[in-house]
Amino acid sequence: MPHEASLQNISTPSSPGRLSKAWREAIALLVFGVLALLTVTMREWVEMVHQWWNIDTYSHILLVPIIIGWLIALKVGELAKVDPRPWLPGLLVLAAGLGLWLVGRVSGANLIAHAGAVGALQGLAITALGPRVSTVIALPLCFGVFLVPFGDEIIEPLQVITAHIAIVLTKWSGIPAQFDGIYIDTPVGLFVVAEACSGVRFLIAMVTLAVLVAFTRFTKWSHRIAFMAVSIIVPIIANGIRAWGTIYIAQSQGVEFAAGFDHVFYGWFFFAFVVALILGLAWRFFDREPEDYGWTAVEVDRLTSSPLLNSGFTRPIVVLAGVLTLCVCAGVTAMIAAQATIS
Repeated sequence: MPHEASLQNISTPSSPGRLSKAWREAIALLVFGVLALLTVTMREWVEMVHQWWNIDTYSHILLVPIIIGWLIALKVGELAKVDPRPWLPGLLVLAAGLGLWLVGRVSGANLIAHAGAVGALQGLAITALGPRVSTVIALPLCFGVFLVPFGDEIIEPLQVITAHIAIVLTKWSGIPAQFDGIYIDTPVGLFVVAEACSGVRFLIAMVTLAVLVAFTRFTKWSHRIAFMAVSIIVPIIANGIRAWGTIYIAQSQGVEFAAGFDHVFYGWFFFAFVVALILGLAWRFFDREPEDYGWTAVEVDRLTSSPLLNSGFTRPIVVLAGVLTLCVCAGVTAMIAAQATIS
């Protein structure tokens, strides 16, 4: 499409409160595509929702769909200036997601299967909406990665780091202690940095929040990287301090009192203070409002002006046929692999 023509389209959006034909077709395509993908990947989505709802480590993910909706709502004005166009190359992203899902399903690697199910949904959005609309909502589209429950893989190293910090502070505070891996032996008893004490729950929630803040409140990459680094390092150190605090209090007040204090103080106050501290320190460096994140419709028009991103457009029915074909192929392959495993 010529640059002048695309700019003209941007400057004459559809009537307020009324969806254009292109948007109605794109939404219908998304609905049918989502139904097709859910038919194939339903098991993975049920597993993920179960983890969000029942496992404390992943309970913050319940907020991720709301955050994605909020981020899209902030871009409604810009989205009204850009018409979606079904894009055949987007099927490659969808196929990659389904391929990843298939590998995870066949190998029994839930993390890979879950990531593939989410990736396929992201690929569908790119395919149904096209590169321009997808660029406008690039942040919420990418933020969908946080729908995948992950973090178990780093529990063990976090336990070790927490134990190291706790033993250093314990010795520094004059309490005699012996250190063996995640075990800390003190005069009042043996303390173990268990999985629940690794700090993984708060760390992954903090990383999710940090990504949101980094891309909605900062424009400079140096500020984003610094904020992300602080949001990872400070919670890890804070968790080590919390573990040491439990050991320290136990020396005078007893293990049971310290355990109860740790549960209440850690759950409600300590890490709320850490979040407030990190955001407070970063506040003076915020250089834009959340609604200004990402690119405007005019900027997107320039970013997507390359011939590669201006070819491959087709009718919604063609894209829907491609989506259904990929879903059927992936589903049938998964069934054949499952039967082969059983036999």
